Amino acid sequence: MSTTTPMSQSEQSAAPEQPGMFAPLKEPVFRRIWTASLLSNFGQLILGVGAAWEMTRQTNDPGMVALVQTAMMLPLMLVAAPAGAIADMFDKRKIAMAGLAISAICGAVLTALAWMGLATPWVLLGFCVLIGAGVSIYSPAWQSSIGEQVGPAQLPAAIALGTISYNVARSFGPALGGAIVLLAGAQAAFAINAVFYLPLLFAFLLWRRKHVPSRLPPERIDRAIVSGARFVFHSAMIRKVLWRAFLFGMVGATGSALAPLIAKDILGGNAATYGLLLGSSGAGAVAGAMFVSKLHHGLGIEKATRVLMLVAGIALIIVGVSRSLILTCLAMFVSGGANILSIALFNVAVQVGAPRWVTARALSLFSAALTGGIAIGAVIGGLIASATSVEFAVIISGIGLALIPLLMIAFPLPKQDQAAAEMADLHADPEVRLDITLRSGPIVIAIEYHVEERDARAFYSAMLKLQRVRLRNGGFNWSLSRDIADAKVWTERYQFPTWGDYLRTRDRYTTADLAVQVDVDAYLIEGERKSVRRMLERPFGSVRRHQDTPDTQQDSVSYLGP
Repeated sequence: MSTTTPMSQSEQSAAPEQPGMFAPLKEPVFRRIWTASLLSNFGQLILGVGAAWEMTRQTNDPGMVALVQTAMMLPLMLVAAPAGAIADMFDKRKIAMAGLAISAICGAVLTALAWMGLATPWVLLGFCVLIGAGVSIYSPAWQSSIGEQVGPAQLPAAIALGTISYNVARSFGPALGGAIVLLAGAQAAFAINAVFYLPLLFAFLLWRRKHVPSRLPPERIDRAIVSGARFVFHSAMIRKVLWRAFLFGMVGATGSALAPLIAKDILGGNAATYGLLLGSSGAGAVAGAMFVSKLHHGLGIEKATRVLMLVAGIALIIVGVSRSLILTCLAMFVSGGANILSIALFNVAVQVGAPRWVTARALSLFSAALTGGIAIGAVIGGLIASATSVEFAVIISGIGLALIPLLMIAFPLPKQDQAAAEMADLHADPEVRLDITLRSGPIVIAIEYHVEERDARAFYSAMLKLQRVRLRNGGFNWSLSRDIADAKVWTERYQFPTWGDYLRTRDRYTTADLAVQVDVDAYLIEGERKSVRRMLERPFGSVRRHQDTPDTQQDSVSYLGP
């Protein structure tokens, strides 16, 4: 749990001043991309309104209406993991442009089909999936590049501005989308969506990002995905944030997924009413996003998100029981503010807690957890509404949101540590005598420690913390052994599939990781040094049968460095 202690007057005067909410907009690259993203967000929300209302026009089935949101969110869950891995491995700018191009092209095709009268419900859902896939490719590349456009102190404000960009559009986009649908039909909404991706694509084209390639070849995509997933699994902070995001999305999805039916069935309105409800929610989100930095530095993520989920749940219950447009809009305003603040604070926790080598993958998995929860929750909400009523489905969703803080109390977040994301430099290069290549392996690491018997229990506890570091950064099959003939001798052992995997792991250590190793080394017997052995398992591949036997293991690069 995040905690704060009172500071003396001298300490307060010495504390660095927090940057203003709009300070990141002073950076030209961030300002251009942020401004263009405002238009793309307008287009995305106008698409959502057009698709949802077109589905409502074609069918009265609440399940099909809710599937529109599922179709737009599901790709963010399915494509997020490979998209994050690709963004970490290659130029983030080019990956973002590729995702935007996919969405723009698919939006244009959907527009053509709609004008020809071929946009049936399932065609509509299919293209929502494709457009969402393009956005899911763009999203982790963009989010993980924010830290390159602003300073570390400006990061929370920059993330908050990203949510403001979306929610400014959300405040007016749905109402605008409803008006466009009423005046020109859903086809016009689809066309505007396709066109509004282009300014953002051009803004990324103008960004002269200096891409610094890794000193090692990129990982295979499957290994990169596994590396990101293993990091998240062994990182207590990010793992808990992802679980919370998933539950939050699943339980709270009903309100937005059934918004067209809230407008139509509960309030007896039309597309403009639907747009007004979403606009109220978006306006609340804009107002809420202004307080991201203050809540982050004041209450902390843990306390703030507990309160926010309780508030969001109560607001959703009011939406379910209200028959007044004004009261429902007010409840949607409060719900929108609480929802976006929770999401933004979770996003900050991931970006602060993930080191640079895995930031895009951590963010993509965060998006997958959140949007996957929303996609599943939208289906569940639609089924409940079909079986009972829209009112009952919304009320149940609100009660569920209000109960989530109880789980958060039972499973609190660990304290945030800035050192967990600060990359460290391992100065000592491993000694290599074999002519091995990046593909040589498996590689076994064996480290021998000499520890006094009286320190055995404390040393063992410290090693369990080091185990998480080894596994989080890419090691496999970690074990700790104690010599039965000499109780002072301990051997740590873990391995990697290839020499290249081991070298990549050496580039992944953070300041916090090295601090864990320092804590372990403190238990060494005075005057003793740990012994590190790096070994090639099954070394017959490194030995030729005869001097003139061709070297079948020869790679294009023989790597003898660190």
